[in-house]
Amino acid sequence: MKQLLFLIFLLNAYFSSPGQNFGNLSFGTDSTFEVATWNIERFPKNGQTTVGYVKDIIEALDIDLLAIQEVVDTIAFNTMVDSLASYNGYLESSWFAGLAYIYKPEILQINSIYEIYTTSQYWSTFPRSPMVMDLNYMDERIIVINNHFKCCGDGIFDKNNQTDEETRRYNATKLLKEYIDTNFPNENAMVVGDLNDMLTDNTSNNVFQELIDDSTNYLFADTEIAKGTNTEWSFPTWPSHLDHILITNELFDEFEDENSSISTIKIDEYVDGGWREYDNNISDHRPVAIKLHFRIHTGPADFPISKPLFSNYPNPFSSGTKLSFAAPGSNARIEIFNISGQCVFQQNIPGQENSIIWHPGNLPNGVYFARLAVNNKKREAIKLILKR
Repeated sequence: MKQLLFLIFLLNAYFSSPGQNFGNLSFGTDSTFEVATWNIERFPKNGQTTVGYVKDIIEALDIDLLAIQEVVDTIAFNTMVDSLASYNGYLESSWFAGLAYIYKPEILQINSIYEIYTTSQYWSTFPRSPMVMDLNYMDERIIVINNHFKCCGDGIFDKNNQTDEETRRYNATKLLKEYIDTNFPNENAMVVGDLNDMLTDNTSNNVFQELIDDSTNYLFADTEIAKGTNTEWSFPTWPSHLDHILITNELFDEFEDENSSISTIKIDEYVDGGWREYDNNISDHRPVAIKLHFRIHTGPADFPISKPLFSNYPNPFSSGTKLSFAAPGSNARIEIFNISGQCVFQQNIPGQENSIIWHPGNLPNGVYFARLAVNNKKREAIKLILKR
């Protein structure tokens, strides 16, 4: 018994940050898809103290997907992820401080994770091979590419010098654009990571200029942060804003939604001791995070209302939930899918009905998605949480 109590004590010490309360720190919501990029600087920067901090921060932020840079200790990383009840992790390697993902398997269906530009001809351009995650959120396919570009340089972009740091970042940017244009021309795509350069450099020295100029197809979602006050930047030590989130035009409408946003998360303001404590024990970078609200667009023009009311109560629920909607007319159907995209329930709705009760039976706890379809057109979708 004494050995068991001692083991419990050690585990609590390992996964607890000293004297911190992140109760007021938050970002994720039930109605948005969230992605954060976070360089956690040679994780774990200060051993067990760092592990405890990062665990508590991730749980408080409640973000669907975190793209991580600079994992040095793979054992510490995997042990920390195992302690996160709502998350899974993926780490390819720790070569040059590896890239990783931490994500919610109940929210995201992962189709594949793989590295690109891995052969020796690209080692100068990409010291860390970009890591692609192909996922589904609800019924949306999203491609996320995690990166950590070459650091440093003198701020002068010399295209004739292939060993110049700015040139290496320019070449990396160009190759990523080519990769998306070739492989995902019509998909929701995001490039995230510590890209180690400024969006606001003048045109002749801006390594991102090709993407900035192609504003029809690409947008750095954090542009306003980069143009704003340095108190909101991701790398305060210099100070500079180096961590970016690039989206393709398939995500422009979602980003412009009033429920979407992007921000630098100033975790140091929630840490006793402020930036000094954060820098000593967690990282020299702040995370940058985006939340996107996906709407189900309206269908035929002759539908009686432009956007039907679709909701359920209670939510979460244990034995049954009432799905309510505006009377949809003919050819209406309720469909319910699990997190893997499998249809677990469907029912045609008589024109005069405006609600049904769904009983999940023996289905396992977790997240489900209910969709109202009219004339085989998606009209509205909501998230259901089964919790017994």
